[in-house]
Amino acid sequence: MLKGQVALVIKKVLNTDFPFPFSWVTGYIAIVVGAGMTFIVQSSSVFTSAITPLVGIGVISIERAYPLTLGSNIGTTTTAILAAMASPGETLANSLQIALCHFFFNIMGIILWYPIPFTRVPIRLAKGLGNKTAKYRWFAAVYLLLCFLVLPLAVFGLSIAGWQVLVGVGVPIVMFIIIVIIINVMQSRCPRFLPKFLRNWDFLPRPLHSMAPWDKMLTSSMLFCGRHCCCCCKCSNCCSKDEEAEKISKTSRKSLEMYDNPAMSTDEDTAKNIRATQL
Repeated sequence: MLKGQVALVIKKVLNTDFPFPFSWVTGYIAIVVGAGMTFIVQSSSVFTSAITPLVGIGVISIERAYPLTLGSNIGTTTTAILAAMASPGETLANSLQIALCHFFFNIMGIILWYPIPFTRVPIRLAKGLGNKTAKYRWFAAVYLLLCFLVLPLAVFGLSIAGWQVLVGVGVPIVMFIIIVIIINVMQSRCPRFLPKFLRNWDFLPRPLHSMAPWDKMLTSSMLFCGRHCCCCCKCSNCCSKDEEAEKISKTSRKSLEMYDNPAMSTDEDTAKNIRATQL
């Protein structure tokens, strides 16, 4: 009951906006709160990790979590500023310069992605990725693998090959992504300005515009591996564990049968009585 009351208080306080003329101020106050809380704990990861499950259970709305996260990006710069101020006199200027670069970089990110409601693209992206992950559970793992491993390694490899290779490969890919985004926006908002075959992606093969075939393939492969893990993984001890479990269950059954069998108990009692009479 206490947890429910606390959740209701947090939900009411954090998700409530100011009255109409000052409703726009609420988000900026959330940014200040996020910066202050991050300054207190000295870690943006701790703060964002604390509010993420609250967003997941619906206590904090994603529209409120967004400015809180932006504020945490500002609050985490204070650690670098404090560390720079503790530098010796000959390196103080350079240390403060780097720390302030970090600070103003995050300030520019807020100016770019928050003041105008149309530019709050991360909220829509987070909702879209969340819906995809709720429908296809494997999507989160694939997304993390691609964005944090495959893509950085690809860019790093192209940069090692030379800037000519990086520009020659990267620019067409970026242009293709921009064109696809523009077509998607036009399909949802003004499809009449598009040719008939571009008003949807049905002219493409289904795996290129739908995740259902990929979901079927991945789930079937996971089920196959789960059923045939002993055949696929020869080094696993699944079979030996199963055999040991069967032996233990058999021995326990025999012991229970001998204990519960009245005939065997009476035979043992009579045998004892016979031996006693003979003595």
